[in-house]
Amino acid sequence: MKKIYLILFSFLYCFPFIAQTTITFPARDSVTVTADLYFVSDTLPYLVLCHQAGYSRGEYRETAWKFMKLGYNCIAVDARSGKEVNGVENETAMDAKQKNKSSTFLEAEKDIVAAINYAYKKSNKQVVLVGSSYSASLAMKIGTKNSKVKAVVAFSPGEYFGDKLNLKSAISTYKKPLFVTSAKDEAPGVTLLMSDIKSPIVKQFIPVQPGVHGSSALWKDNANYNEYWAAVIPFLCSLTKANGINCK
Repeated sequence: MKKIYLILFSFLYCFPFIAQTTITFPARDSVTVTADLYFVSDTLPYLVLCHQAGYSRGEYRETAWKFMKLGYNCIAVDARSGKEVNGVENETAMDAKQKNKSSTFLEAEKDIVAAINYAYKKSNKQVVLVGSSYSASLAMKIGTKNSKVKAVVAFSPGEYFGDKLNLKSAISTYKKPLFVTSAKDEAPGVTLLMSDIKSPIVKQFIPVQPGVHGSSALWKDNANYNEYWAAVIPFLCSLTKANGINCK
């Protein structure tokens, strides 16, 4: 195990930081969506990176460039249901408020779909959705029916929508590749959430150590972040390998 972690550490940190470009595009209700674009090449597919409640696109400031090394461009999205993290204000939320638009979890789906459409138009390739907490749930919901989504990576999904949506039912027909993880104590609930899914490519990773909620499990200040990276890297690499890219 030590050898695996040493190889992983070398892989993650041998590349220089790549600065992002801030972009905007409209949601279907005219809210201006702000996102950070981490661009590698026109030939590569996109990861659309979605944050947890109360956060912003800054959730992926540390991790987006690592995803790039796995054969992806990345778009880290400000969804309207959020505020700030890592010194990055949620500009989509501010625009939605200014335009008197609702900023519930479910309304944030409009912003994620707009990002999917933007990425698909740029590459003409299906995207991989990465979600965190409530946006992980939205990613699974969107991925069930949206033909522009190839696969989903979901950190700490759950039933976050009250009587507005039963997620377990909504994702029961999901048939695409799916990687799901969470903090260790959240794992039984996640297992139950996915129990009706029949996709042949489903992986649930349960950490040995306690872990943390959402995609911040990948941040280096999480004591067992290497556990999570060691699990998610092979999944993402398997998807780009199908496109003729070997990121291992």
